Parts: sequence; structure tokens; C-alpha cells
Amino acid sequence: MAWIKTPKNWELPNQEITPEDIYLRRREFLSTTLKFSAAAMTLMHPISYSSPLCAEEKKEIPSFDPTPESIASKFNNFYEFGVEKDQLWKSARKLETKNWTIEVGGLVKKSKTLDVETLIQRFPEEERVYRLRCVEAWSVVIPWLGFPLRLLIDQLDPLPSARYVKFTTFLLPNIALAQKNRFWEPWPYTEGLTLEEARHDLTFMATGVYGHPIPNQHGAPIRLIVPWKYGFKSIKSIVRIDFTDKLPATFYTSMSPLEYDFEANVNPDIPYARWHQAFERIPGKEETEKTLLYNGYAKQVASMYS
Repeated sequence: MAWIKTPKNWELPNQEITPEDIYLRRREFLSTTLKFSAAAMTLMHPISYSSPLCAEEKKEIPSFDPTPESIASKFNNFYEFGVEKDQLWKSARKLETKNWTIEVGGLVKKSKTLDVETLIQRFPEEERVYRLRCVEAWSVVIPWLGFPLRLLIDQLDPLPSARYVKFTTFLLPNIALAQKNRFWEPWPYTEGLTLEEARHDLTFMATGVYGHPIPNQHGAPIRLIVPWKYGFKSIKSIVRIDFTDKLPATFYTSMSPLEYDFEANVNPDIPYARWHQAFERIPGKEETEKTLLYNGYAKQVASMYS
């Protein structure tokens, strides 16, 4: 599938991306093949490119120092595999992601099963450079590859009565040992969005990172990215999507509704029970940064909550 770079007014400058050698090599490769791939992409998918960021728009984008890839790939949350962030990349290797499918149901015209490999080929691949802000008060900047969720929703034909989208990940307790060891918790992991949030242009289905297929610890083979919300909303390794007219029960909200709200928008003025949210630390650095409302995407999403 052709790789498409679509600049938007919310994008971070390249120097603020968490760096990775593979990503840089891919950039070099693309620069040498652009004149050929651009023609091919135009034939396959008509593309409308927006203009690059002007100086005034860039002023609105906060600056983040790069996070080394050695940290970004080995400092993760994937609760199904435990809580030791620096070990999850090893534990998650056990997950077999070949022949992955997603079941679609609920308030849709027709339930169906999606083959993820086929799904990836269905849409033009875009790069989205997003901040990822964890509720534990740390953040990174990562270049994801994938497609806007709204493109998939348009093809799934939700009924007019649908108001929410529920996402479910796998249930494999013999592989994801936290599901076995903490059997009393409401597995499998679930999350949800309003249909308006799900259809927002920033909401993204990621299938790659740093120019290559997404590794297991980041949520292979397909995950959700909602950059203005805390990271636990961006569910990994999705196996089911349901449309509903009722607020869906979600994993953390079910266990601790007073601590984890369904909306979970990044807000420096609202602390969570275990973490203050006014500042965030950058893995690999000693200093902290001020947390921005909606993780810096207020201009794009605040109108949904006014």
C-alpha cells in the first residue's frame, strides 16, 4: 500500500519526533523514490495535500525534546502482560498476530469479520506524529502509521441509533498472564468513544510505527490512537468493534469509576487519585513539562466538549 504523508495543522515539527534509526532510514529511502511513488499514489488514491504549517501555527504547537527509541520501544504499558514497563516488550512477544481478525457487531446494518491484513490494504496509509500522554503523568512523541478511524466507520454502516463505539482486545490468559493471575478483573480489556469522537479526524487506527509494522508491545497488529485523551483510552490489539446506543462499560471505569472517567480527556487541572496531572515527565529526562489541556490538541477538539 502506498505511504502518504498528509500535513495537518496539528502536526509536530519533525525535530520533535521520538527518533529511531529505522524511521530515519525510511525517510531517506522515500526521498529517493518520491517521484515514482507520488505518481503511483495519485493513480490509486486521489490525494488532497494541505499546505505546510505556517510560522503562526507552529507557535501554537508545544515543543518536546526527542525521546530515544531505545526508551520509547521499551517503556510501555500493556496491562495484559503485567506492570513492569521495561519488561513488557519481552512478554508481549508471545502474542501471535498473524491472521488477526476484528469482529464488528452491535448497531450496524450487517455484522462482519474483518481480516486485518486485508483491512490495512483497503485505505491509503498515513503518518500521524502524535503526543501520547499517560495518566501516570509521562509522555512521548511517536510517529504512527495507519488510517483515520472514520474511514473504517463509514464502511461499517452504523445505524442512525448508534451513539458510541466499543472496542475490545483479546482474551488469552495462557499468553497474557495478567489475565490469568488477576482473573477477578473484567477481562478482556475494553474501551469506548462517543461516535462523534470516533469520527474525529485525529482519531486514528495505527498499524505501524517509525516506518515499520507496529511491534507487539505497541499494540500489534492494530490499535486505537486518541491523542487528546489519556493513553488508557487508546486500546491495543483490537479484536472487536461494537456500535451501541448506550455508554459502554470500559475496563478501568468498571473497576474504579471515581478514578477513571469515561471521557478521560487530558486536563492539567483535574488530578487522578494516584497522579497529579499538571506536569508530565519525559522518559529518559530529569526535568518535567507542563501538561497542556487536551494534550495540546484543544484547537481541534475542544468544541466537542463545550
